[in-house]
Amino acid sequence: MEQTEQLRAAYAMRRAMLGDAYVDRATGDTDETSQQFQDHITSMAWGVWTREGVLSTRDRSLLVMAMTAALGRMEEFRLHASSSSRTGVSDAEIDELLFQVAAYCGAPAAISARRAVKAVRAERDDA
Repeated sequence: MEQTEQLRAAYAMRRAMLGDAYVDRATGDTDETSQQFQDHITSMAWGVWTREGVLSTRDRSLLVMAMTAALGRMEEFRLHASSSSRTGVSDAEIDELLFQVAAYCGAPAAISARRAVKAVRAERDDA
């Protein structure tokens, strides 16, 4: 399938934020339905990151971490927390974000996210 300029830009952003190794693993399944699914997810989720306007990449990163933590989507939260250095988000900002999540979304979501971010940092520090 021919990729549009928008889809190419979305894949470029996904790679810039998550790294080539992650995207290569995620898109490595080459059956047609899997490729269509990856294109759809990339276009929808990463295409929004390519919109020009008011929100910076850093802002979008903080928002995604807050939303995934609030929704209890810890796998996605971990993914974005582990790539925060690529988006310009500091550890201190993530820590503060979790206080906001606790206040507005509840302690269980924030506690799970705190555990996840501690694991991400331990992995990073061991590398």
